[in-house]
Order: sequence, then C-alpha cells, then structure tokens
Amino acid sequence: METGIGKLLDTINNPPDLRELSLEALPGLCTELREFIIDAVSENPGHFGASLGVVELTVALHYVLNTPYDQLIWDVGHQAYAHKIITGRRNVFHTNRKYNGISGFPKITESEYDSFGVGHSSTSISAALGMALASKLKNEPDRKIVAVIGDGAMTGGMAFEGLNHAGVEKSNLLVILNDNNMAIDPSVGGFSQYLLNISKSQTYNRLKTDVWDGLGKMDGIGHKTRRFLQKNQHALKNFLLKQNNLFEAFNFRYFGPVDGHDVIYLAKVLEDLKDIPGPKILHIKTKKGKGFKHAEQNQTQWHAPGKFDKNTGEILGCECAIEKAPKFQNVFGETIVELAEQNEKIVGITPAMPSGCSLNVMMEKMPERSFDVGIAEQHAVTFSAGLAKQGLLPFCNIYSTFMQRAYDQVIHDVAIQNLQVVFCLDRGGLVGEDGATHHGAFDLAYMRNIPNMIVSSPMDEVELRNLMYTAQLEGMGPFSIRYPRGCGIYRDWKKPFEKLEVGKGRMLSEGKEMAILTIGKPGIFAQRVVKKLKKEGIEAAHYDMRFLKPIDEGILHQVFAAHTKIITVEDGTIKGGFGSAVAEFLTGNKYSAKLKVLGIPDRFIEQGTPEELYKECGYDAKGIYSAVKELLET
Repeated sequence: METGIGKLLDTINNPPDLRELSLEALPGLCTELREFIIDAVSENPGHFGASLGVVELTVALHYVLNTPYDQLIWDVGHQAYAHKIITGRRNVFHTNRKYNGISGFPKITESEYDSFGVGHSSTSISAALGMALASKLKNEPDRKIVAVIGDGAMTGGMAFEGLNHAGVEKSNLLVILNDNNMAIDPSVGGFSQYLLNISKSQTYNRLKTDVWDGLGKMDGIGHKTRRFLQKNQHALKNFLLKQNNLFEAFNFRYFGPVDGHDVIYLAKVLEDLKDIPGPKILHIKTKKGKGFKHAEQNQTQWHAPGKFDKNTGEILGCECAIEKAPKFQNVFGETIVELAEQNEKIVGITPAMPSGCSLNVMMEKMPERSFDVGIAEQHAVTFSAGLAKQGLLPFCNIYSTFMQRAYDQVIHDVAIQNLQVVFCLDRGGLVGEDGATHHGAFDLAYMRNIPNMIVSSPMDEVELRNLMYTAQLEGMGPFSIRYPRGCGIYRDWKKPFEKLEVGKGRMLSEGKEMAILTIGKPGIFAQRVVKKLKKEGIEAAHYDMRFLKPIDEGILHQVFAAHTKIITVEDGTIKGGFGSAVAEFLTGNKYSAKLKVLGIPDRFIEQGTPEELYKECGYDAKGIYSAVKELLET
C-alpha cells in the first residue's frame, strides 16, 4: 500500500491503512497530517495547539494498537483532531464544529474509533479502568485499553481517584501522560513541579540513555537485555534514584519520560508496553502547537485562536456581529479589578481558566489576591468557602458547564453555611461550536433549587457590572451571576456602579396586549421583537426580570393581573428554570392566563453557531416573534 507518489495521508482512510506503512514512513505522514490540521483550522476555527502537539502520538497509537477493538480514550478531547482525520473523517473534517457537522470532541455516536465521549477533563482514567475491567470480566485478555491524559487534566481530582483505584485492580491499563506543561493556560501547582523534577532527573536519564544506547550496539543478548530493562525499569529507577515515584506509589509501573515527537521511537516503546501486564504509565514530553511557530511561542492564545492566516500567523479577530462591543468575560475581568480596588476583602478564584474568564487581568494587577487552582472545580468552590469563612469575599469564576462538577460543594460547603461566595458563571446558555458538553444549559435550574442562593442573570454588560457590585455588598450570602459567552451591546459600558435591589426586575416596555418576561441575554432579542410589533400596531410589555431567585413576585402579580397571554424566554433548560418558576407562580395563585415557555428544550443540543442554535431552539428574535403571533391568534 505504501507509495512514493502523491501524499501518504491521501492513502489513509482508516487505521488498517496506516498499519500497512513501514515504520520509516511514519515521520512523513506526521508532517502531512500536521499540515492538514493547520490548513483546516486556519479556515474553520477550532482547538489548534493541543492537536498539533499529539500528531506523533496519535499516529504511533493507531499504528501499534488494533483500534477500534483496542480502546483509545482521549481526555478532554481538545487534542483529537489527528485522531479524527485518520479514523475515516478526513473528507468531512471541514464540517468540524459546524452545525450538522462532526463534533469537535470524540463522540461515541460519531465513530466506532471514539471509544468514549469527552469534553470535560480528568475522566479518561476512570473510563478506561471501567473498560479494562469489563474486558477482564468478558474474558478478552487480548484487548488493550489506553487513556491519554495531559498534565493539566491530571491536576483534576478525578484523575487521581482513577489512579488510586486502577493501581489495586491489576488490570491491563496503559495511561499515557502527555506532559507539555500546559492546559489552556500554563499548568499550575505542585504536580506540575513534580513532573518537571522527573523530567530533569539527570542521574537516572543520563544513565538510562547510556545503558540503552550501549545495549543497542550489542547483538542478541543486548536486545534481550533491552527488553528486560524495559519491563523492569521501574525497579532500576528506584535503585538508582533511591526515592519514591508518585505513580509507582499508586502501583503503576512508570516508563519515561520519552520524546513525544519521535514517532518511530514512540511506536517501538508502545509495541514493547503492549506485552507488559498490569497498570502502566508512559510519560511523554511534547510541545503544544508543535510545528507552527506562532502556536509554539504563544500557546495560550493559540489553544483556539479562531481564523488565522497560516502564512503570516495573523489571527483574524473576533467575528462578533456587534463590532467593538466588549465580551462579557472581559467586562468581568476589568470590573472585578475595579471592585477589588474599592473592597480589600475581594479575592478571585478560577479553576485553570484565567485567560478564558479574564481573571488574568486581576492576576496581573493583584497576584496575591487571585488564585488559579488548576482543573479542580470542587476544590475551587470549597477553597472559596474557606476564604469566605475567614472574612474574605471570593469571586469564584467557573464556566457554567464546569460548575456542574462542583454541585455538592456549592450546597454542602457554601449554601448550608450561608457563606458569601459570589459565583460568576461564564458561558451560560448555548455557547456554540463546542456543543453539548460545553453548553451552559442547566445552571439556572440547578442553582434555583438551592436554599440561601441568590440567582441572577444580566441582560447586558452594564447589568453584569451592577450585579457584581451588588453581590459584594455586606450580608448578601451565596450569590450566582450567570452571563453568556461573547459580546454585549454597549461600547460605552463603564458607568458608575448602581446597587440593585435583590429580587427586583425592571420594565423595559409597556404594552396592553400581551407580556414578554425574559432573564439574561434573550432580553436583547425580545427588545427587537417589541420594536417590530410596535410598528405593526401591537403593544407588548417587556420585563427584564434580572433575578430568578428570589423572583420578583410584584412584577408577576402586575403582569398576570393585566395580561392573559404571557411568554417567558430564557437561555437555559425549560425544565426547572425561569419558565418553570413563572408557571409555579401561576398555578399557586388565582390567575388565568396562557403561558408560553421558550428556552432550551429537554434534549442535548449539538454544535453550531449561537445564532443557529438559538434558532433551532426557537428563542431567537424570529422565534419569539412567531410565538407572540401564535399566542395572539389563540
């Protein structure tokens, strides 16, 4: 199958094709694969640096393993583009992350080669262990199970829970630790330093290299001894270093670190590891963004850069429909610094997303009062609770979808103790191309259920500032502020702070024929609809509720007393959210009205632009307009 004419990548439609190549052909294939990713992502934005960093690892794994029978689990999935391209999706890769296209993450319904669906970090070891033990119970001793996890994802507590269990089960599990000292931002914490210490252990690595190279020059016994040392290098290492190895303390056999960009050597190491029983960890060193100079030099910016010029490296900028309006996360980043300058109790916390949520602004100006705790949402919340217990005022910024991972901590450690922690939930609602694993669909509903919790959502960036100001005032208790991804509507948003009355909304438009109640960003869509209706001679009232809990019962009494036709709109699940709260109020009082609830339906929404997804769910401006007309005609 190997050919010297044309591109190697064009001949690879699936891993069996890859396995027909000679070992010596793999570097050339890696070069073509890297060029393919650069070409594709420059035109169709996605996660860039992570996938470039594992090109050689991806090729080596599929070359050595018998996938899909052997199971390959990618942690998070940011790095899975090369995997997708060589597992039958090269010709549709231009649809990556697009509406009705392929997912940007591994997804079990998309390909038999996607062994486990991922999108959140630190899940791979637990899932792989479950698969390995299932294979054991099903008497499949030849099936190999491999988890690939980055050093950033390894900081998540769940990864260590998986290691702790896997070490005592003695299953044939291989964990590959892809160590590039990066998550989205640089990796932080003691574990990051520990990996650096392993990598720089000169005594062991120098002796290992000398012995290994020397044995390679010997025929017969040399190669046999190499294989013996490969199988027993953990014992040799402990003898040489006279120190414990963290992974071996978990009963894993540790191998490495090795060069993750030497595809031939990686393939040979993986071939050797196939026959070694029990839990094993292979530590590889890679560079995020490998092969694209700009991505290597600025790894955070090039994690997901948007469209860019592949020749010059120029990032072509935000495609926001409202030019020069700020992003909500940037408003948060600048506002928390303003507030912290006024209130010395304020501290900022993020679980490994300082640039994404813009806490990096505070980290640069007030490093002693801002904390990146690593990919550890549960810890972030309870850490915040500890700070609050001692009189500080933590702003804990976590993406809505990731806050799901710390729900018990919100209840047990914050709400029950009624501690004043401000939860700033970035990326609330439908976030777009990242799809179902990243939509912030559930926070309004799950926060609303918690006693002592104030639940709010700003319609625009001025309201975001005012909610942040209000939340840090004395005696507020647990306070949740959720806001969407992307740009707002005001260029001039730096206005003086205004204290908002908790539980009070605002009327934006008067009207007699019907009423629209909104919370959060959909209020912008409703305003457009109200203006259009007015041109048609239809007067619709519009209320921006601001608070879901406590909800403004004064407005609700006013609305239901004056109107018999009401629409609620939210950028969250309609099950248990804002519309449900209004429906509960309606059934609990003696009003008679027709209520239409718009929001995210009771199903998982796939990827697409936010505008495409708002339309699909029926609460963009056109959807609200259609619902109004339908309700008025009944």
